[in-house]
Amino acid sequence: MRLADRLRAALDPASDAIGGDAFLSAGLSFTDAAVLVPITDRPEPGVLLTLRRADMRHHAGQVAFPGGRVDPDDADAIAAALREADEEIGLDPALVQVIGTSDRYRTFTGYEIVPVVGIVPPDLALTPHEAEVAAVFEVPLAFLLESANHVRLVHEDDGRSGEYYEIMWGEWRIWGATAAMIVTLSEKLRAFA
Repeated sequence: MRLADRLRAALDPASDAIGGDAFLSAGLSFTDAAVLVPITDRPEPGVLLTLRRADMRHHAGQVAFPGGRVDPDDADAIAAALREADEEIGLDPALVQVIGTSDRYRTFTGYEIVPVVGIVPPDLALTPHEAEVAAVFEVPLAFLLESANHVRLVHEDDGRSGEYYEIMWGEWRIWGATAAMIVTLSEKLRAFA
């Protein structure tokens, strides 16, 4: 079975599930956002991730999928994810085979994020936006799907404790919302890696 078919079979188009830390996000109103989960089409697929610049106002120095707010001009979350990936890493939307979306994720900072799963050709010459992205790197999909690599940690916020995931791949620390979305995807995709 082709990669696209396996991914499509794993994503539930009727799902309207929402993940996130319900305790910390209770009472918030949410801003719509979308990220692209670019999976490279190679015998051992990988996932492209970005490292945000250390001097960014929000989420400085964090590993993330390319993405951001859904703008009023975006047709939908998929259009927003493709636009943001083009702006952040120079990924031409025409090169992305959109497969579908995964469960929405709510952050305690007030975003409701739609992860858009797409397949991209391997070894693209990407151009990171120099004001936003310090690096673009690829992590093997099989590594991200392996539950043994999903470490659950506890944090304190204003006297309340919550949990988050961390995934270490070499020098790269993937944590927070990005790791949580990976864990959710892994539950859907593990059987198809």
